[in-house]
Amino acid sequence: MEQYSKDPLHGITLERLLTTLVEQFGWEALAREVNINCFKSDPSIKSSLKFLRRTAWARKQVEELYIHSLECLEPQKDNRDEVNNPWGKWAK
Repeated sequence: MEQYSKDPLHGITLERLLTTLVEQFGWEALAREVNINCFKSDPSIKSSLKFLRRTAWARKQVEELYIHSLECLEPQKDNRDEVNNPWGKWAK
C-alpha cells in the first residue's frame, strides 16, 4: 500500500514552486506579496533561487504563499444537489 504525504510541498522543488508563483502572480505582484529585492530589481528565476536557497526566512514566506495559493485554487464543495433535491444530502 502506498503512503501519501500530507505535506503540500512534498515532491515540489523550489524551482517549480517559484515558477508556479511567477506564472500565477507575475513578478510585480509577487514582490508585493513577499518584499524581497530579488523579486523587485531585475527579477529572474535563477537569481531568486540563489537568494531563496540561502535565506530561510524568505524561502519560508514564499513557501507559505505557495501553500495559500493552492488552498485558494481548490474547488469549493458544490451543494446544488442538496438545494435542488430535498433528498440530496441523504441520497448517495
